[in-house]
Amino acid sequence: MTDPQVRMTAWVRGQVQGVGFRWWTRSRALELGLVGHAANLAGGRVEVVAEGPRGCCDKLLAALRSGDAPGYVDSVVERFDDPRGDLADFVER
Repeated sequence: MTDPQVRMTAWVRGQVQGVGFRWWTRSRALELGLVGHAANLAGGRVEVVAEGPRGCCDKLLAALRSGDAPGYVDSVVERFDDPRGDLADFVER
């Protein structure tokens, strides 16, 4: 059985802007073979959108919660959807 393709959107709250968090997230996503983006949002949150195998998205989600990221993560809220297939790389926005 193959790992289903998903689109994960995660909203990360904490001290995650101006500390290298998006760069770190991009590096983890690329290691996992995911495509998508990490973008700063108004109010200090970062939105992470990643598409790829569910298991790889779960690993990225675990990394976001691991305490290894730059800055400090208070909370991560995620949503899984069907992939759109409109992403080609993982970028910082």
